[in-house]
Amino acid sequence: MEKVAIVILNWNGQKMLKEYLPSVLQYSRNEVTVYVADNASTDDSLVMLREHFPEVRLIELEKNWGFAEGYNQALRQIDAQYYLLLNSDIEVTHHWLTPMIELLDAHEDIAACQPKLLSISDRDMFEYAGASGGFLDKYGYPFCRGRIFETVERDNGQYDYQQDILWATGAALMIRSKDYWEAGGLDSRFFAHNEEIDLCWRLKIRGRRIVCLPESNVYHVGGGTLPKGNPMKTFLNFRNNLTMLYKCLPDDELKSVMRWRWWLDYLAAWEMLILKRNVGDFKAVYRARHAFKRWRKDFEADRRQIQTSRVAKEIPERRTFSLLWQYYVKGRRTFTELP
Repeated sequence: MEKVAIVILNWNGQKMLKEYLPSVLQYSRNEVTVYVADNASTDDSLVMLREHFPEVRLIELEKNWGFAEGYNQALRQIDAQYYLLLNSDIEVTHHWLTPMIELLDAHEDIAACQPKLLSISDRDMFEYAGASGGFLDKYGYPFCRGRIFETVERDNGQYDYQQDILWATGAALMIRSKDYWEAGGLDSRFFAHNEEIDLCWRLKIRGRRIVCLPESNVYHVGGGTLPKGNPMKTFLNFRNNLTMLYKCLPDDELKSVMRWRWWLDYLAAWEMLILKRNVGDFKAVYRARHAFKRWRKDFEADRRQIQTSRVAKEIPERRTFSLLWQYYVKGRRTFTELP
């Protein structure tokens, strides 16, 4: 069994791999094997990897499985104590791996961790996708230390301490292989978006800890597969977020939270149409609501299994306030301002 397997899922990311893979190889040596799992790319990714990075192990998948199932397919072929899921558009730094390995080695109750994510375009700013660790509000809206909705903070060291979090970003997620598979892995039906939050929430329900280690930091391009403002991204985010809520909410909260989300989602759709003139996203929210309604019954068994596995009913990292109220009404735009 390998100690650490760094697994980069690739789909037509030749340029990103050529630019950022060298840093991964340079700063990820002892006890580490680097894999690239290719989701049936149609560019020259595989040719480039064989020519320029022969030390990288290739896993060639027969079709584009998406983010979630692509990782499941790849990880089934790897025997390692720790998986490190890493985006192809990540530049890593000296000593980025050691703190995460030492944390998991020392604390058996921690299932997963993430480094601090900074923006590659402005290295003093947090990066949207995960910043310094993720949380959820009462109604399922994700936020981070360093990013709430569209407000991304400058990194002034304000979150430079280890913190238990609810979810770690899928852009750079280190997780015990044992925990990954015992929790069921990433939900392949999500295809992409919210899948790492769903997995981490299931781990928290099972009583496992997830931590952000700011002493480890990496730089992220972000938005490489589906750029911000893409209606498909909006569709996947809304559909998958609702599905995650249905799977993971405690029984005594399910009806109330889903009722509130019905109102909040349609309010968001009309705000996209009237204020932003964004017809594509408006339609995407409606399609997401209908798609969730159609496939909700497919997740009934998942919900029963998750609730049966529940060790922790109260999860402090799932906050009890409404993030929308705090942000838009109270004007609280940073993590430190929240209740």
